[in-house]
Amino acid sequence: MAVHDPGARSIRTDTRVVLRLSTLFLRTLREDPADAEVASHRLLVRAGYIRRAAPGIYSWLPLGLKVLARVEAIIREEMEAIGAQEVHFPALLPKEPYEATNRWTEYGDGIFRLKDRKDADYLLAPTHEEMFTLLVKDLYTSYKDLPVNLFQIQTKYRDEARPRAGLLRGREFIMKDSYSFDIDDEGLEASYQLHRGAYLRIFQRLGLEVVPVTATAGAMGGSRSEEFLHPTPIGEDTFVRSAGGYTANVEAVTTVVPDAVDFTDAPAAEVRDTPDTPTIDTLVDHANATAGDRTWTPADTLKNVVLAAVLPTGEREIVVVGVPGDRTVDLKRIEANIAGHLETGGEVAVEAAGEEDLKKHPGLVKGYIGPGLSLDAAVLGTEGSTGLRYLVDPRVVSGTAWLTGANEQGRHVFGLVAGRDFTWDGVIEAVEVREGDEAPDGSGPLIAARGIEMGHIFQLGRKYADALGLKVLDRNGKLATVTMGSYGVGVTRAIAALAESNHDDRGIIWPRNVAPADVHIVATGKGTEVFEAAETLTVELEAAGLTVLYDDRPKVSPGVKFGDAELIGVPTIVVVGRGLADGVLEVKDRRTGEAQDVAVDEAVALLRELTAH
Repeated sequence: MAVHDPGARSIRTDTRVVLRLSTLFLRTLREDPADAEVASHRLLVRAGYIRRAAPGIYSWLPLGLKVLARVEAIIREEMEAIGAQEVHFPALLPKEPYEATNRWTEYGDGIFRLKDRKDADYLLAPTHEEMFTLLVKDLYTSYKDLPVNLFQIQTKYRDEARPRAGLLRGREFIMKDSYSFDIDDEGLEASYQLHRGAYLRIFQRLGLEVVPVTATAGAMGGSRSEEFLHPTPIGEDTFVRSAGGYTANVEAVTTVVPDAVDFTDAPAAEVRDTPDTPTIDTLVDHANATAGDRTWTPADTLKNVVLAAVLPTGEREIVVVGVPGDRTVDLKRIEANIAGHLETGGEVAVEAAGEEDLKKHPGLVKGYIGPGLSLDAAVLGTEGSTGLRYLVDPRVVSGTAWLTGANEQGRHVFGLVAGRDFTWDGVIEAVEVREGDEAPDGSGPLIAARGIEMGHIFQLGRKYADALGLKVLDRNGKLATVTMGSYGVGVTRAIAALAESNHDDRGIIWPRNVAPADVHIVATGKGTEVFEAAETLTVELEAAGLTVLYDDRPKVSPGVKFGDAELIGVPTIVVVGRGLADGVLEVKDRRTGEAQDVAVDEAVALLRELTAH
């Protein structure tokens, strides 16, 4: 056992230094920070784990770094277990590799750009696909060198327009990103499955529930993509699942497409006056009041929504999307699926077209927009386009008949038949996914939930290898393009998610394997014997291999100490106080609130058992 000098400002046992609250760089807060929106943000700041430096940017304090190190250690162990090797790239990167992949432009305003004193362009890395690709290109030349899996844990930077929720959506964050390099698609699939298994083990060890869901590849590209979502009401992502096992982010859900309808005997479309009917509800009411041959519902109408697609270059392209009138347009789903229709790469922001946009296109009559350029074109089907790109929901199939705008003030077309009277430029998943919609694999109705994205894996394929010329000699001695996978885990986001899902109204309750210490010892009382006993226990616990956070503040009330212990969230709290006179200590379980008296000479053995990971 190490010798303790009572006059020292810290206790040293071999290479360990006990965290003593009398000297620890820590100030807990009684009040919530004014800008905190969610529990994790409030508690991580109040408990002294992080401090705000700027919007979306946080400093990490000693306790926070302890938690961060434990999370990173779990990730490293699982990555190394699948044979991945750790590297570390700079965060400040040159422009040229990102120009080669066109992402310098595609990222638009989403990245931080800067110039050096020689006027050369640089960026703060939002992600490192290009650098990993170039590193392997620089060192490997043969299929015999492959497969190889490389990873790093590194700070990333993205210029979030609206940073929020503390660590959950910031401008600077820590991510584990890894990349697999294989000679063929079979190898890529094997590497992908290795990473998928590692991710499930990482989140299990962290004590963080996740649901793997099918996702869109977005600007990353590639043939396959899955997200690992942590279910929580504050999540920014909506996902769905069915009783039969289907899971997907709503952006990736595909609609069950109706069968085409034979329109051979369909009556001709008819244009009617429909004054004062600029909305779906007013149109349906008018139709039911004036057309007694049937009952009309919003599902019978074709709503044509005018959107502005903001390209990575900053240009705005006006697009019209036709959807069933009983459905609400989902801009996030459109953003996830529209890039392929616009002949552009990168992320595309989508918003409702404004008045200035509409003024530039007088053929768009607000409230009465239809798929045709004019009344005659709409009825006769001679144009099938407003002159703008026209996309439709998958439910708009050939032969379906619709009540829709006639592109003239106060007029609509009844019985406009898709494929006969109008055509479209593409089909896009554009409307919200509803609970009760059928899963695309036939496994039953969908149930919706919200979640935080904790990880994302991609089969990138050859997009980056092609752009940067990553080729090796194959078994036949010919140059072959390497195929890649990309795999990310949000490290700092994981800490926020753990705090979000492990707290009560008094503070955080960390899972044992990520807590900043194994045991939080609280010395309460005025006599020196209490502090001497607490320090002796601390030394013994450290010698036994446990880490200790020791509240040795001599002139702080028991109530404040207990409040800080509950706020900080170490799962096992030991109170050295009044019971010492009877030879006992109080051991509290922060998770359950249960407490038990333990004999002083039995405390170390019990605490070792309780804190076994």
